[in-house]
Amino acid sequence: MSLLPSSVYALARPFLFGLDAETAHELTMTSLARTQGTPLALAYCANRVDDPVELAGLRFPNRLGLAAGLDKNARCIDGLAAMGFGFVEVGTVTPLAQPGNPKPRMFRLPEANALINRLGFNNEGLAAFLTNVAQSRVREQASGSPLILGLNIGKNAATPIENSVDDYLICLDGVYTHADYVTVNISSPNTKNLRALQSDDALDALLASIAERRELLARQYGKRVPIFVKIAPDLDASQVGVIAATLKRHAMDGVVATNTTLGREAVKGMRHAEEAGGLSGAPVLQASNRVISQLRAALGKSFPIIGVGGVMSGTDAVSKIRAGADVVQIYTGLIYKGPALVNEAAIALKKNP
Repeated sequence: MSLLPSSVYALARPFLFGLDAETAHELTMTSLARTQGTPLALAYCANRVDDPVELAGLRFPNRLGLAAGLDKNARCIDGLAAMGFGFVEVGTVTPLAQPGNPKPRMFRLPEANALINRLGFNNEGLAAFLTNVAQSRVREQASGSPLILGLNIGKNAATPIENSVDDYLICLDGVYTHADYVTVNISSPNTKNLRALQSDDALDALLASIAERRELLARQYGKRVPIFVKIAPDLDASQVGVIAATLKRHAMDGVVATNTTLGREAVKGMRHAEEAGGLSGAPVLQASNRVISQLRAALGKSFPIIGVGGVMSGTDAVSKIRAGADVVQIYTGLIYKGPALVNEAAIALKKNP
């Protein structure tokens, strides 16, 4: 993948797409980590579109954000912020470091502007993650409307599903004072049984524990950090309704819709289409927007929704707002369209509130 300016990106993309997808990803992220905060960052800096919006008690500088999964270890917060995002979400982080699933585990489907990944929450663990977050300077340096930073938490693969609450609480304790908002990831298809946490009783128990812990942390630190829950696109209307009711019952502050899909209808017959893992990119747009619309109907007008999935253009970003989202995130679109997509989408969102 590449996060270079459009002119340079056009030259770099053939080279990067000639590499294994994960190798290209790591090369890009390492380069970004090394150049952020240096004069070399001018190669990818962009003016941030000014389009502030109030959401979950936070002031977002604009409505275009980066989805979790790109910067799992929070190494590149400052570099990513320099591209013009109004908010950046990093992670998913787990209590302990883990390697994730065996390689190869990331596959491009260029004819569909799509990716399949089965990374499996590969990350360096909570301690390293927090060290990297603490080293970020972008929010300290910002004037006016600072970047909003979301921290995305999950469970270790080795933790039995019946003990998953423990992992989420460990992560919540760790990230609480560093985050503008926290996202509870219960929807990755690449950690065994994780999506079972979206079921009625499991979700109820998990969110009850998180809500209780959040109240303790709010009293301890004198601030209430908003908590979002990230869900899958592979849900029917009744499941979405149950999730919506559970979010409201436990006073969650918002929902991120959606994660990757297990569906393959849109890419049937393409190379890599049958690889296990979550499909992201253009084929997810309609399913994601359907879930967003169902959530908005179930949650009412004021409940915060972050829309993500399949945004490859400014028009796609606007479709999320029209479906019912308040703000929008991108990830796979950066791989195929380059960093020019950040400005394009942010401008489109400003013109189409």
